[in-house]
Amino acid sequence: MMKSKKLVAPFLCMLTLVLAVGVLSGSQAFAEELIVADFDTGDKPNNLGGDFGGWDKDPNDETQGTQMSFEPDDALGDSAGYSIRLDYDVDSPNPAYNGFWMKLNGQDASTYNTLSFYIKGNAEQGFSKRVKVELKDKANKPSPYIVSGVSDQWQKISVPFDKFRRIEDWTSMNEFVVVFDDINSSPKSGTIYIDHITFSKE
Repeated sequence: MMKSKKLVAPFLCMLTLVLAVGVLSGSQAFAEELIVADFDTGDKPNNLGGDFGGWDKDPNDETQGTQMSFEPDDALGDSAGYSIRLDYDVDSPNPAYNGFWMKLNGQDASTYNTLSFYIKGNAEQGFSKRVKVELKDKANKPSPYIVSGVSDQWQKISVPFDKFRRIEDWTSMNEFVVVFDDINSSPKSGTIYIDHITFSKE
């Protein structure tokens, strides 16, 4: 009888360990949301270790551009958090487009089905109600989607993956891009905020 008790105790310990590992691995495997960037550190990189910043079609054209900065205005109400502020200008005598880029570092997004993020405009500076976002896989071909109905209040935008029709390989994502251009942006200069970019299951 004593012998069987000695065998039972290690067996129970092993069973507990196996169950604990299973629960942990399961929670990782079936996570409903992957945070790409919450900007809460007020600094680079993003949550995947990727760089990001503003970009301009023509850096030598001073009549157009996008300036990126961190804003202490968190979409989820975190008093210590930040969002990204994008001051854009496509009011140029030349063809104009610019925006914001973010590296995804080859992230496997194949277990998710939705790109989500929060967006709002600055009522004082003015802002475009329509904003183009793009995703790129390892082939680096832009796959665009137009977000409409932007307001001066935070709102969550959820875009199903099947709207990004040019993405061929969701297992190796390269970049998330915001584009302001002289066709979709009205007014042609203003301020947009972006926060809490995620891949999720919805």
